[in-house]
Formats: sequence, structure tokens, C-alpha cells
Amino acid sequence: MSQYYEPAKIDPKGIRKVMIGVVVVLILLWVFFRSFITIDAGHSALVFHSLGSGIDPEQRALDQGFHVIAPWNKIVDYEIRDQEVFNEMTVLSSNLLDIKMEFTIFYKPQYENLGRLELKWGRGYKDKMIVPAMRAVVREVVAKYLPEEVNTTKRELIQQAIEDRMEEKLKNNFVQLQDVLIRNIEMPPKLRASIEKKLQQEQEALEYEFRIARAQKEKERLEIEAEGVRKFQEIVTQSITEDLLRWKGIEATLELAKSPNAKVVVVGSGKDGLPIILGGQ
Repeated sequence: MSQYYEPAKIDPKGIRKVMIGVVVVLILLWVFFRSFITIDAGHSALVFHSLGSGIDPEQRALDQGFHVIAPWNKIVDYEIRDQEVFNEMTVLSSNLLDIKMEFTIFYKPQYENLGRLELKWGRGYKDKMIVPAMRAVVREVVAKYLPEEVNTTKRELIQQAIEDRMEEKLKNNFVQLQDVLIRNIEMPPKLRASIEKKLQQEQEALEYEFRIARAQKEKERLEIEAEGVRKFQEIVTQSITEDLLRWKGIEATLELAKSPNAKVVVVGSGKDGLPIILGGQ
């Protein structure tokens, strides 16, 4: 004989309590994960107030590390360490010749003005502002110089002019310029050969001028030396008298008389009263 089991009755109130508990737990988990944030090293963050005015340009950015925020707010993350942007472009010189140039700019956002930077440009400020500004400044500066000046005599001056103009533009847009580097300058082959030939001719001219200057210095040295010899001879001539010469002759004769070959010395019998040596073998 089969037995009949009556199914258990489900308590609607119990189910409701379980569902409410699950919802409460989910809400608490959402609040937990949304309220506690960690900002990486080299980064900073702005708080976007979803129920308020959004980004406050005057707000202080959050430093790296652990922070607690309202769960309904959002975080706008910014890298605040040094960054670089590389660009290559073709510009025109003052005589309208093409010059290919490669640049690197090092920059970082102004920490105290992150709110203003976010409102004006957003996190894409590199492509929206820095790159166009760099290209405009390079064209503006290089257009004032000849090709041979860009690659030789005026290269440092051009780099400094680009840096000054970029620093001004970025500063007005809440970005700090760190450095500007000209990595490469490439000119058309014919123009490059012409410039090299011109520089070689200038070098040869400088070398020729140096040789002329060196010869002139040598001439002056010889003239000074000759003048010194002349003055020395004048002084010696004035100091030599007949009595001095006679005395020197006597001294020389007496020295010769000491030789084994000398026998008789007659003093005062020679020309001008000089001694005579007799009996020499």
C-alpha cells in the first residue's frame, strides 16, 4: 500500500527576508568597493561629484595611496610624473625649403591645477593640446632661419626658442614643460651636399687666415730678434777700445808663450806695441 507525502509549505515571509538580506549584502559590498580606492604611485586623482557639481576646479587632488570617498562619486585618474611625446614633421625654412625634424618634449601636468586641466582639456590633453602646440611652435621658429643655420650654427638657439615658446603655451594650459630635445634634422640630399661644401669652404678660409696670422706672428718675432741683435752689437762696439784690444792681445801672447814651442817673448816690439814671440819651432 503506497504512502502519500504532503509537500512542505513555503513561507513567503521567510523568502522575503532572505531576498532582503541578499540585497542588503549586495548594497554593502557595492558601497565597500566603491568607497575605498587606492591610487597608484606616480598618479593623482580628482573626485567627480555625481550628485553635485561634477569636477571642482579648486579641489585638491588626491595623492597616491588609500582613500575613502562617497560611493556615488567617481574618480578621474591622472599620471603626474614626467612623460614624453615624440613627433616628426616637415617644416619650411626661411627660403621655403623642406626640412624634416624629429622632436621629443618632456612634460607633466601641474598638480595644483589638475581640476582646471580636466575641465579645459581632459585626460587626452596630450593629443588635444601638446602635439598641436608643438607643431605650431616648431613651424613658427624654424621659418625664421636658413637650412644651414638650422642644422649647424643656430641649432642651440632654435632649440632654446622652441623651449621658451612651448613653456609659455603649456603653462597657460596647466601643463609644466620639462625639456625639449631636437633628435634629428634631415635635409634634401642636394641641399645637404651644398651645405657641406659651403662649410668646407668656410673651414678652408679660416685655416688660410690662421696660416697668414701665424706667418705674421713669426715675422714679428724675427724682427724683434734682429732688433735685439743689432742693439747688442751697438753696445759691444761702444765698449771695445784700443787699450782693451791691446791688453787682450798681451794676455793671448803670454798664454801662447807658455807653449813648449815658444822660446823668447819680446814685449812691446810688435805692431801697436804687442809682444813678439821668437824661437818658435
